[in-house]
Amino acid sequence: MNPDWPDLPYTAWRETAATLQLWTQIVGKVRLMLTPWLNHGWQVPFYVTARGLSTSPIPVGNEILEIEFDFICHQLILRTSRGEERRTPLEPQPVSVFHRHVMDLLKKIGVEPTINELPNEVANPIRFSRDHTHRSYDAGAAHRFWRALIQIDRVFKLFRSGFIGKASPVHFFWGGFDLAVTRFSGRLAPFHPGGIPGLPDSVTREAYSHEVSSAGFWPGNEAFPQAAFYSYAYPEPSGFREHPVPQGSLYNAALGEYILAYDTVRTAADPDAKLLDFLSSTYAAAAEAAKWDRASLECPLGKPAQARKL
Repeated sequence: MNPDWPDLPYTAWRETAATLQLWTQIVGKVRLMLTPWLNHGWQVPFYVTARGLSTSPIPVGNEILEIEFDFICHQLILRTSRGEERRTPLEPQPVSVFHRHVMDLLKKIGVEPTINELPNEVANPIRFSRDHTHRSYDAGAAHRFWRALIQIDRVFKLFRSGFIGKASPVHFFWGGFDLAVTRFSGRLAPFHPGGIPGLPDSVTREAYSHEVSSAGFWPGNEAFPQAAFYSYAYPEPSGFREHPVPQGSLYNAALGEYILAYDTVRTAADPDAKLLDFLSSTYAAAAEAAKWDRASLECPLGKPAQARKL
C-alpha cells in the first residue's frame, strides 16, 4: 500500500465529514456573495493548498480577502491584502458556533456579507445559525482527507493537461463536497430540467449550459457511504454506459455515473496509473458516444518545462 494515499473509510469519520461540509458551505457562501459570477459557477469553489483548502483571493472593495482551512494547525485563517490576519480553531463545535465565529472575524476586518444560511445539497438542511446538531471534528480524519485530496488534485491536474479544449480548473465544490474537473465539447447542451435537491435550478442550468464530461472524487455520504471517484456525461449520450472501462469500474444506474472505489485506487500497485486509466477511459466513453471532435480537443499529457508541440 502506498502511504501517500491514506485510508479514508467513510463510516469512521461520517460525523466529522458532515460537520466539515457545513463549515465549508459557510465560508463558500461568503465567497459567493462577494465574487462576480463566472461561467458554470467557477467563482465559488475552493482549491487544494499546501496546508488545506483555500477560497483563493476574494475581492473586498479595492483589497483582497483569502480564507483557508488549515488542516495542519487545524485553524480557519482569514488574511487580507492590508496585512490583517484572523484565526479561529477547527475543533469540535456546533455549526451555529462556527458560523458566529466566522461572521465575527469578518466583521473585525470590515466585511459583513449577508449569506443564505440554508445549506445546499444536503438532506434535511438546518439553518447555520440554528444548527446545534452537527458538532464533530476529528482532526486526524480531516488531515487524512486533505492528504488524499493532495494526491487526487495532482493526478486530476495531470489529466487536465491532456485537453486543449475548454476545461475547468481542478476545484473543490463545497455544495457536493467533491473535487472535480470538467471537459467541454464546445457545443451547447439541451436546457437542463433542474430539480437537483438543494440546488437552485438557475444555477444548475447555467452550470450545464454546454456538453460536458466531468469527473471527480467525493468522500461518501449517507446515501453512498464510500469514498469514490465518479465520471458522468451531460447530456448522457446513447452508448455511454456500455463503453469498455478498466477493471474495478462500473456504471451505477441510480447515480447515472461511472464509479471507481477510492480503495481500489489507493491499494493499486500504481495508484496514479489506475486513476488516470479511469479518467481517460470514462472521458473516452463520453467523447466517443457523443462524437466529440477529439482530434482538435486533445493533446498528450503535459510535461514540466516542455512546451506543447504544435
